[in-house]
Amino acid sequence: MRRARLFGLLTLFAVLFLGGRARAEPTPKAPPNSLEYFQYGVALALETVGSAADVCPSGGSAPCILGSGGGLAIRAGYRSRGPWSVGGAYEFSRHDSSNLLRLAILQQVRGEARYYMDQSTRLTPYFGMGAGLALYGSEWGASTGGVVATLGVGLEFQITQSTVVGFAPMYRAFLLRNFTDSAGQHRADEYFGFGLAHFIALELVFEVREPLPRW
Repeated sequence: MRRARLFGLLTLFAVLFLGGRARAEPTPKAPPNSLEYFQYGVALALETVGSAADVCPSGGSAPCILGSGGGLAIRAGYRSRGPWSVGGAYEFSRHDSSNLLRLAILQQVRGEARYYMDQSTRLTPYFGMGAGLALYGSEWGASTGGVVATLGVGLEFQITQSTVVGFAPMYRAFLLRNFTDSAGQHRADEYFGFGLAHFIALELVFEVREPLPRW
């Protein structure tokens, strides 16, 4: 009887002690970024017009030629051991042109940078920024062109050691050169021969990281 009671007490002590230790141990976090990576991938881009401004003048005789749309972004870059990532992106998107263009395509070539705010967890927020060139026209042509600047935030989730997904809402400003469309409407002539258009974009991102060899 005494042995049974003693065995029972030892068993209860072991359960309480080991269970308490298991509960006290913190959940393991992803290791910090100790390597340099070549990071590349694609993103589904949804572009919503915030304001077409002088590209679609309010008093114009023709409807707006630059509406919302969506497309694909392809990017590649270098991710450092620190918080910075730099690279480039090419994006093409199909837009609503009120039938003034046969197939309205907006093309962008951007240099980009990201600043990651935390590198110790699998879910990492970041600031994104970039600038580059833009072309807009029918069927990969160019009715107008100019420059684009983008700024926003994003979240990146590490699925595996080499694969990440995420999303990023971004603000984009386009400064496009003046042009006359097929309806005879003169556009984008507000700022010394250029017009400003504002977009809000949402990117759904899929990227792959490959470690770079150490020198």
